[in-house]
Amino acid sequence: MEWTVRVSEFNSPPCIYFCSTFDLGRGIRVKPDHSGVVTDGVKHSMNPFCEIAVEEAVKLKEKKFIKEVVAVSCGPAQVTETIRTALAMGCDRGIHVEVSGKDYEAMGPLQISKIFAALAKKEEASLVILGKQAIDDDCNQTGQMTAALLDWPQGTFASEVTIDGEKVKVVREIDGGLETIKISMPAVLTADLRLNTPRYATLPNIMKAKKKKIANMKPADLGVDMVSRMEVLSVDEPPTRLAGVKVETVDDLVAKLKANGTI
Repeated sequence: MEWTVRVSEFNSPPCIYFCSTFDLGRGIRVKPDHSGVVTDGVKHSMNPFCEIAVEEAVKLKEKKFIKEVVAVSCGPAQVTETIRTALAMGCDRGIHVEVSGKDYEAMGPLQISKIFAALAKKEEASLVILGKQAIDDDCNQTGQMTAALLDWPQGTFASEVTIDGEKVKVVREIDGGLETIKISMPAVLTADLRLNTPRYATLPNIMKAKKKKIANMKPADLGVDMVSRMEVLSVDEPPTRLAGVKVETVDDLVAKLKANGTI
């Protein structure tokens, strides 16, 4: 995505890969046969972590570290709306890898990673930035798999990104605190929550985004096999949470726990 020291030497386009998730505010319904969730007519929106990835790439462009930002996503036709949002935020062009029907329902991190890795090679990208995970399935695997398929270094859970010559310094959020690493280009980064605050797309930029190009292709155009290696046995809604019971004293609490067989 970004790379060398002098702006005049930046030749490779950066790629921002993001996922379009279901708008969880609209309600998600499980299919009657429990084979998945209902996708027909469901509104899509950009994954929040991917919004952060887009913002970081645009900021790097504004700082003259990169010349072009390419927004990429895969999914059904509705995904183009999400790509337009990325273009309105400041990305230069978009790529929509169309995946629909049963392929879309079976698509997992491995298939997405193969698409992203193939596009990174095709675009000759020097940096790939993704959200650390999607809020619908919470897999947290796509960035790592993409880096592995490309054999590139990776900086995951990034809360700070700094260009340092031909390397990228990444501050990572880990269980024990913060870890700082330095990796060489080309590389894959995944954005954590505290990396930045995404901007709102202004009306003028939304209008400009309508004129920006979105290339359309299919996985087969990239030589990617969409056959899933995983079988979904059942998808079920979480059980309804039972109402709590108030107790007045510790003795009442202990009595309740004993009655329920908890202690």
